Amino acid sequence: MRRLLAGSLPTWLRPWDQEQLIADGFERVYAELEWYDGPRVGLADINGKPHYFQKHDYADEADEYQVWPASETAVELELELEREQWAIFARWDERRKPGEVGPKSHPGHGGIDVRYDELELLLAPCRQAPKDARRLVDELRFVAGARYRIEGLDYWFRWRLSR
Repeated sequence: MRRLLAGSLPTWLRPWDQEQLIADGFERVYAELEWYDGPRVGLADINGKPHYFQKHDYADEADEYQVWPASETAVELELELEREQWAIFARWDERRKPGEVGPKSHPGHGGIDVRYDELELLLAPCRQAPKDARRLVDELRFVAGARYRIEGLDYWFRWRLSR
């Protein structure tokens, strides 16, 4: 198999410098709640404020998402709880990579990590897309380093209105 050089990677797959991403209008992704052939559900900044995102149509190739703000009244608490749950997952993933734990111990299966399960229940209502959710299209860029990190992910989004 031929190894690709960084300069020959597609733009979206090439690792970017965080300062350049910010300068180009990309924003941080805090938590990934679902991934399949790309991000499907999670929490990311949009215009500097935490928003949930959910892929609009999984069968569609376009990267169109329903997006809605984290609760106005509890945005700081909601963000803190999402980041706490993400950190539980990220710590599990750090142990999974060297083979210390297997997929059956994934905290998302339920009954494995009490706090993860509590957070799942607390956050479930916030993760439901409201009827008035906006539709935006994302552009994705990666940063170098570990895929899953306690402070967030290795990719950032830049959003634009859907056509």
